[in-house]
Amino acid sequence: MHDQLHWTAKARLGPVVMTGRYVTLNPLGAQHAAYLFAATEVADVAERFAWLPELPPADVVALAAWVTEKAQSVDPLFFAVIDAASGRAVGRQALMRNDAGNGVIEIGNIYWGPGMARSRAATEALYLSMRHVFEDLGYRRFEWKCNDLNAPSKVAALRFGFAPEGVFRQHMIVKGQNRDTAWFAIIDRDWPRLQAGYEAWLAPANFDGAGQQRRRLQDCF
Repeated sequence: MHDQLHWTAKARLGPVVMTGRYVTLNPLGAQHAAYLFAATEVADVAERFAWLPELPPADVVALAAWVTEKAQSVDPLFFAVIDAASGRAVGRQALMRNDAGNGVIEIGNIYWGPGMARSRAATEALYLSMRHVFEDLGYRRFEWKCNDLNAPSKVAALRFGFAPEGVFRQHMIVKGQNRDTAWFAIIDRDWPRLQAGYEAWLAPANFDGAGQQRRRLQDCF
């Protein structure tokens, strides 16, 4: 934890590879487009994109164009989530609103495909970003924000150890509609406890032969 009375601005986030046991986060690139499109070819794709700023891709060409555009972005900085077993991109996420002067960053633009949702892969994808922000960059605050109507996202934030901080009313317009934004955050004083919990939960010993967890993530914190 940092000395809160004496703070020095840190470096900004840059492209980096983050490697875990189950997934690797790679800077988003054109080579990921086809696999990411395959991850959207599901019956509930409209529901999965309901809370994202963009619409579901019409086809792989449209998604490739989106990937090409986002791969050039510095903030948000997009990452493809690569499944360690298959080597395929199974989701994507971004680190954004990079405030190096105050040591704050937000995770967002998350699309975890059906092979990732509610899995070790999804939890580790989040953990790798968090670890990089606190351990490598030395930041003080890691934020999660979502539409206040997005109940699953708010449940996920709590599961992942974020503390609720309130609702910003009429915060923005998304897809032509008002968004009240629920704010959650983890700060550096929370990190040692949460890091130990994530590592305990992600350990192979926490899963049985069928891949079922022995302890819930919340019980590891």
